[in-house]
Amino acid sequence: MLKTHIEDQILIAKLAGGNTSAMDRQTLEHLQKAVDQVNVKEEIKGMVLTGQNRFFSTGFNLNTFMAFETLEQAGDFIAFADRVFFNIFTCTKPVVCSMNGHAVAGGLILSMAADYRLLSNHPKTKVGMSEINIGVPLSSVQTGIMRFGLDSDRVYRNLLYFGKLINSAEALQQNIVDEILNPETLMDRAKTIVSSWMDTPGKPFMRLKKELKRDASAIMEARLSEKKRYQNLDFFLDKDVKDSLARVQASMA
Repeated sequence: MLKTHIEDQILIAKLAGGNTSAMDRQTLEHLQKAVDQVNVKEEIKGMVLTGQNRFFSTGFNLNTFMAFETLEQAGDFIAFADRVFFNIFTCTKPVVCSMNGHAVAGGLILSMAADYRLLSNHPKTKVGMSEINIGVPLSSVQTGIMRFGLDSDRVYRNLLYFGKLINSAEALQQNIVDEILNPETLMDRAKTIVSSWMDTPGKPFMRLKKELKRDASAIMEARLSEKKRYQNLDFFLDKDVKDSLARVQASMA
């Protein structure tokens, strides 16, 4: 589920899927509609992504993954998710992520598709990539988004290979996020950034962003068109992986 509204000429998109702001097909469809609205409507300056309660997002709804019975079902979902994340990554206007709480797995990937990341400075807030622990690797597009958003291959390696969750101070130290703030100031700061980038003569931000992301976008666009990449998702049908997904889902119930 995604709740959207316009505030100060900025589209606020709040992830609201269950207790952990998990994303399912409907959420992705609504995210796509939000990006389309931002791109098309001249009066909208940009978009702020946020979550609810203590969670920005724990990523994709694991029930979706567990329901895959064929490679075609898995491929259709991941291909669509990749396209939506790519469209957020290439949104023509500013996208700022106001991470109000935990950002894990697909939730962190979504944040990396944004142009700037703010994270709650709550002592219990955690971010990280848990895919290696449950047996689900990243797609090439997800990898491209993560690699662009992170400072170095070493940070990428540590996040992905060790699968550990880190606190907000560590996330800032490793440049995974740009600022850590008190939770009550996150949204105002996010809107201020969007406005500061767009309230300029001629709006050069839009061209600057396009050029900055040109090479990475071209590589990801090529990957999206390679249909065979979405036929190699047999791990989703692996019994051990399904059992692992079920355990994680049960722990979040």
